[in-house]
Amino acid sequence: MRLVQLSVPQGKLESARGVLDDEGIDYVVNEEASGRDIAAVVMFPLPTNAVEPILEELRGVGLGDGTFTVITEASTVISQQFDELEDRYAETEDEDRIAREELTAKAEALAPSLSTYILMTVISAIIATAGLLLDSPAVVVGSMVIAPLIGPAMTANVGTVVDDHELFVRGVKLQAVGLLLAIASATVFALLVRTANVVPPIADVTAVGQVRERVAPDFLSLVVALGAGAAGVLSLTSGVSTALVGVMIAVALIPPAATVGIGIAWGQPMVSLGSGVLVLVNILSINLAVLAGLWYQGYRPEHWFRESDARSATVKRIGVLVLSILVLSAFLGGVTLDSFTRATTDADIQQHVEASVEPPARVLSVEVEQSNAAIFQEPRRVVVTVGIPPGTDPPGLAERLDDAIDEAAGRDVETSVRYITVERG
Repeated sequence: MRLVQLSVPQGKLESARGVLDDEGIDYVVNEEASGRDIAAVVMFPLPTNAVEPILEELRGVGLGDGTFTVITEASTVISQQFDELEDRYAETEDEDRIAREELTAKAEALAPSLSTYILMTVISAIIATAGLLLDSPAVVVGSMVIAPLIGPAMTANVGTVVDDHELFVRGVKLQAVGLLLAIASATVFALLVRTANVVPPIADVTAVGQVRERVAPDFLSLVVALGAGAAGVLSLTSGVSTALVGVMIAVALIPPAATVGIGIAWGQPMVSLGSGVLVLVNILSINLAVLAGLWYQGYRPEHWFRESDARSATVKRIGVLVLSILVLSAFLGGVTLDSFTRATTDADIQQHVEASVEPPARVLSVEVEQSNAAIFQEPRRVVVTVGIPPGTDPPGLAERLDDAIDEAAGRDVETSVRYITVERG
């Protein structure tokens, strides 16, 4: 629930009282003695979801320009009339939905000052880079907690739906600056780590598990980003804490951005390409989910004649976001198809190997080594471990298995066969 304090200009007090009386709202009038054009300050409690429609009614009787409104959170209101008001609005409005004015103020507060934003982003990117190179999930998660990226995403899209161009531009600029700064910080830090031999020499950074996870994004990455954006909208519009959702949004942005920097530092362009696409897909998907969610929940500009401009801007920006995601989805689709094809090929190789080995020998394991490419890998070498009984000569399966594996893979693959004596008790 909220406590609203509204300044009423000279000659408008009776109109304000009429609106509040008609709605059955308890209120207190404090006469103003400052000598300004304000007749009184009216205070009244409202259910959270009733703030916006009541303020709209008050604007309709002339309490718009030239007044100020303060909305604060109230913990308890004891009043039968308030209970009836709460029940009435619960039937027509989402009980957790905050007012447009409160939404705008909260979005502005989420975007910190530029100096704080830059410092927190740099620190977060450096910690994420360290965690990735150390292959430490705990350190990577820690970097996400301090990343300030939720604010700009919310700010830009709130600015769109309420037709606040300055708010929109600020949010977009902060997002661009944040991501570029994260990549630059990660690149510089990774170069220092590599040249100073702070970590053991790494010839291929994709051998590090935490890095490899961010190199080959598939369609599930899109689901994660859309879910993070949707959760951000719900937390923002319901007035609850956005801290945990901020971590989720940082999950989708900071580690991939740090991976781009690592790829640049190690001179592996395919690493930077794969993770760079993941960063772009995630930031676009988060903004799409936030923008669509805000518009769906009915947030509009303060003045009705600006609603058409806001609608036009929202539709255009949703179109641009969807088109950009579709273009990048070609890459995601290629990676998803490659993952499916690779898994299918590995299964076919396993099946062909087992079909080519006859008792008493038996297949103990089939290890498929992929090419050194960061993404779109192909089978390069297969190591087959065959168990044979004690006192049995190796059956000489190398040529037969090589033919079977080449057939399954659809290309020439190096094959090695390892024989192990297996005794059963």
